[in-house]
Amino acid sequence: MNTTLQAPAMPFDSAPATRRKRFSPARIGVYAFLFSAALYFLLPLYVMIITSFKSMDEIRNGSVFALPLLATIEPWQNAWRQVSGGFWNSVAITVPSTIIPILLGAINGYALSFWRPRGANFLFGVLLAGAFIPVQVMIYPLVWMMARSGVFGTLPAIVLVHVIFGMPIMTLLFRNYYASVPQELFQAARIDGGGFWRIFGQVMLPMSLPIIVVAAIMQVTGVWNDYILGLVFAGRDNAPMTVQLNNVINTTTGTRLYNVNMAATMLTAAVPLAIYFISGRWFVRGIAAGAVKG
Repeated sequence: MNTTLQAPAMPFDSAPATRRKRFSPARIGVYAFLFSAALYFLLPLYVMIITSFKSMDEIRNGSVFALPLLATIEPWQNAWRQVSGGFWNSVAITVPSTIIPILLGAINGYALSFWRPRGANFLFGVLLAGAFIPVQVMIYPLVWMMARSGVFGTLPAIVLVHVIFGMPIMTLLFRNYYASVPQELFQAARIDGGGFWRIFGQVMLPMSLPIIVVAAIMQVTGVWNDYILGLVFAGRDNAPMTVQLNNVINTTTGTRLYNVNMAATMLTAAVPLAIYFISGRWFVRGIAAGAVKG
């Protein structure tokens, strides 16, 4: 007599065994923290924006959080007249101070990841150490060298300083990014007869768009928001926007125009804010693609 043993049929249950609570205490705590953090950072921005559109009489007589009763763009016009020179100085400083370190960092990272010249690890350690040296420690030696060479207080001087301080971190970013690229891809390019520059220009650079965006965002915001290097090395004729903003806000003559000060501050912060809003998702994608791997 043959008997077939069958497993007892399990009752079909469409609902999961454990259902996550929609509003658990932990989730409520996380949302409360995120809301408080957003409010902490957005409230000053809100005050700056609404104050920049108010007249001085309304600022004196109204609440700091109240919307303007009669909005005016006159403070923005006055602010632009005072900081427009610094704006174009910042553009002239930021563009080469972004392109050159990214290009040098990409070449260094590519060489350290694939070609590995003699002493590559030592060179990488020196560059990495340079990324953590405080800026204040290097100011006096750089001032002395540039004064002796006759370029102190010029546009090439401030660009050179930003290139020097930007190249270590750019090298670190690109080296870690290229370290995640399969070695087989580089070896295949070598078998096909590719040299150093051909592989770099035709293989590596087209693959580097995510990390280039990350590096550009970091370098642009760092150079644009810089104050101390621009104050020391740029000179009076090439003072960036942050230096001129300080001169506008800290003036000691006449009445302090809070609406003009707020408008000038918003104009100074406009470029980094625009970059983050436009390229935010590219920044996250570049970080996920290997910017912090290695």
